[in-house]
Amino acid sequence: MCLLCDLKSAHASGSAESSSHVWSSRRAFVLAGAAAAAGAALPAAAQVEVGKSSSLRRLVPADQLEAAASQQYLQVMQAAQSKQVLLPNSHPQVQRLQTIARRIIPHTHAWNPRAKEWKWAVNLIQSDQINAFCMPGGKIAFYTGILDKLQLTDDETAMIMGHEMAHALREHARERMAKSGATNLGLRLGAQLLGLGDLGDLAAGMGAQLLTLRFSREDESEADLVGLELAARAAYLPRASVSLWQKMTKAGGGAGPGFLSTHPSGPNRIRELEANLPKVQGLYEAAKRG
Repeated sequence: MCLLCDLKSAHASGSAESSSHVWSSRRAFVLAGAAAAAGAALPAAAQVEVGKSSSLRRLVPADQLEAAASQQYLQVMQAAQSKQVLLPNSHPQVQRLQTIARRIIPHTHAWNPRAKEWKWAVNLIQSDQINAFCMPGGKIAFYTGILDKLQLTDDETAMIMGHEMAHALREHARERMAKSGATNLGLRLGAQLLGLGDLGDLAAGMGAQLLTLRFSREDESEADLVGLELAARAAYLPRASVSLWQKMTKAGGGAGPGFLSTHPSGPNRIRELEANLPKVQGLYEAAKRG
């Protein structure tokens, strides 16, 4: 998961009731209603080619993981709010991100039917770090550093958002967690089902893992392609995926800080994106006409 190191130890403040109030009335930008209204029809068959998800992910219940992610996201947002670095919904950059999300979300349902029920949220944290993430269940955060330092266009920002959404849609966190601790997790789930375990402890453990999870190169490549298609269907210029990663590579001096530590860059990544541009160009043109 693409999370800032200085937020890995964030803890929620106040009771669960007050946390829920902060989430619902102050900070969460809920997009599910707009997505449902705009996304009645599923898009055509995918144009990019990605592999099948591992069946091991079934060891991690999707609903429990999404609930744990929602709680962890709330804690991160509360920590940012307490430091006065959580930007308000009225901020132009927040509104910009929300607009991009509204355009992409209706196209997520074909990749994961659960996305229809997700309460999508978008927040922006003031930080020099070049970073962004989307947790399971559609909880998105950007850091101002990635927008400001790279001087991203809307099209390039949409490529990042699509990429991060793709991780959630393709359940990469669920799969990584299952693969990295399948035996232990399976035993804990079995104990819970037999009435011997604590579901709350299980969910808390899931949330903690989300802050340290790292995706494989295969996951990253898949997120690139799915994100590219999502953005193209939302009428964002496909070639922006290439200019984005050129900027990323330049910012990292070939290696890359923050975001790039978990998002390998380089010529191979850019070449793969370039090879897939023709597959989604028609989707982009149709979206622009529509």
